[in-house]
Amino acid sequence: MAVCVSGSHTIFMNRSNLKTVAVLSREKKMGVQYDLKQGQSRNFHELPSGLSMEVIVQKGAEINKNVEYPPLVFVHGSYHAAWCWAEHWLPFFSSSGYDCYAVSLLGQGESDAPADSVAGTLQTHARDVADFICRNIRSPPVLVGHSFGGLIIQYYISNLGNDNLKEDLFPKLKGAGLVCSVPPSGNSGIVWRYILTKPITAFKVTRSLAAKAFQTSLPLCKETFFSATMEDHVVKRYQELMKVSSRMPMFDLRKLNASLPVPSVPNCPFEVLVLGAKDDFIVDAEGLRETAKFYGVSPVCVEAVAHDMMLDVAWERGAEVILLWLNGLEK
Repeated sequence: MAVCVSGSHTIFMNRSNLKTVAVLSREKKMGVQYDLKQGQSRNFHELPSGLSMEVIVQKGAEINKNVEYPPLVFVHGSYHAAWCWAEHWLPFFSSSGYDCYAVSLLGQGESDAPADSVAGTLQTHARDVADFICRNIRSPPVLVGHSFGGLIIQYYISNLGNDNLKEDLFPKLKGAGLVCSVPPSGNSGIVWRYILTKPITAFKVTRSLAAKAFQTSLPLCKETFFSATMEDHVVKRYQELMKVSSRMPMFDLRKLNASLPVPSVPNCPFEVLVLGAKDDFIVDAEGLRETAKFYGVSPVCVEAVAHDMMLDVAWERGAEVILLWLNGLEK
């Protein structure tokens, strides 16, 4: 890997394509800027397509030199970008010794956008994450995905044992954490359950996400993503960032649903943590159980947190569950 450093920015250069990118003159994609915290840097990984993917990095503190801490790679969901991990979880996990990398998928955050109406497919997003890992991460990482980011990780996992793919296309993992993840069958089952049992909730979720009403209604934004106790000025800040995080849809949902469920993975060679939020307005308890059953594990449901677990008032509750699970992985 070749690395080009300029100021506080870094570009990860592909071994196969050493194309130089002018970082300081790089056009800002988000109208609202997210200011990085101390110890964080904004980086750009160049994909084989020539498009660059934003990566926010925070290196782990030296805790115990005799212990090998697996790198953590975070993948966001819809209307979010790498910044959503940089707010709380990157500082938390890096202080515990873990090198942390939060990616912005194409068309999201400060990443480049493809010449299409949508940012990609389940397959292309997973391959972009795999390419970043292959070219920049030296040891098997733990992938952590939120919401639709969790579904992307599930597709990544399903390809690890595929003999039809090149051996290094999807690098091996140390583990995977699925946080408030869309289940393997997609979100259509959740939508139908809400329509049949909670029609008002179904209307609110559809209005908030499909019609993007969360962008203009502070109360609806809070109800969709956060706990009721979050102060309005904090919700407003996140709302402004979410407005500009997705310049194009992550998927064509009709094509996505037609490609699901993700292929099963018999005898998954690493541990999978399925983590849900008790007050999740988007992914219901049945969706959480479906994901856990798919991987043959028991789900962990965190009390008093909402869908955006990594940004919510009690963000540390989910982080501590993941840290405990990480400490239990063979190092």
